[in-house]
Amino acid sequence: MKNKDKRPTTVRRAIARNLQRGSQGRLHRRYLAPAMVSLPFLVVLNGGGIEPPLGLLARGLDTSGVVLVVALLVICLGIHEAAHAWVADRCGDSTAKDLGRITINPVVHIDPMMTIIVPFFMYMSVGFIFGGAKPVPVNIHRLRKPLRDMMLVALAGPVSNFVLAVLFAFAYRISFEFGLYSPDQMMGTILQQAVFFNLLLAAFNMMPIPPLDGSRVLAWLLPANLRPAYVNLERYGMLIVMGVLFLPLTRPYVHGAIFSAIGAMGDAVNFILDPALTVLHSVAG
Repeated sequence: MKNKDKRPTTVRRAIARNLQRGSQGRLHRRYLAPAMVSLPFLVVLNGGGIEPPLGLLARGLDTSGVVLVVALLVICLGIHEAAHAWVADRCGDSTAKDLGRITINPVVHIDPMMTIIVPFFMYMSVGFIFGGAKPVPVNIHRLRKPLRDMMLVALAGPVSNFVLAVLFAFAYRISFEFGLYSPDQMMGTILQQAVFFNLLLAAFNMMPIPPLDGSRVLAWLLPANLRPAYVNLERYGMLIVMGVLFLPLTRPYVHGAIFSAIGAMGDAVNFILDPALTVLHSVAG
């Protein structure tokens, strides 16, 4: 004869809730890696390779200007990560929200290793900065439609960077077309860099290499029989990213693809802004 649990109903329910939370915690840790999103902290691509951030000094910016550009970039990086967290919450997974990741405070999104240590040592050793923000944790089992929602969560980051590029481009064009700043002032260069960096972050993260955001979109599009092998590439993902970016055989093609994407998005930014500025000019008389 089985022993009947004589504990009060409220106690039994509390124990059940704790067991459920423990189970969710194990699932979360198990699926944390597939939900990670990597973001380059500061990579400036040019036709010849990689330009260190101090190259901004040659673009008419003094030290304070460089600091402002980097500060804007860090804030934009935080918004990118917050966008991931916000969409995950809207799709049913509040993991990132519960950890306070829906915020534009960049400190919350800093990962000591990928945001500070790795970029510092790479700049000191090879002359450029490459790193990432703290990954946004997503429990795929809590999403309403896991595969589709994972794609939407990933897409939110690059979309946020594109929206920021539109806003910075609008500020840049308003400032000169309405005479708020002259072309030789530092603010113009800062706004131009802010537009470029956000388009770069959007383009880079849409590369279809796990764990970058574009891989989540491609995983959703792939046939079911091809998806597992593709997703399993994530364990080698960052090595593949570094390889295609810097190996002589692949670098020209990857850099060309990134710049083509930046150019296409830049055209889209102008397509959005031109009508708005035309209306403003007509109103201003």
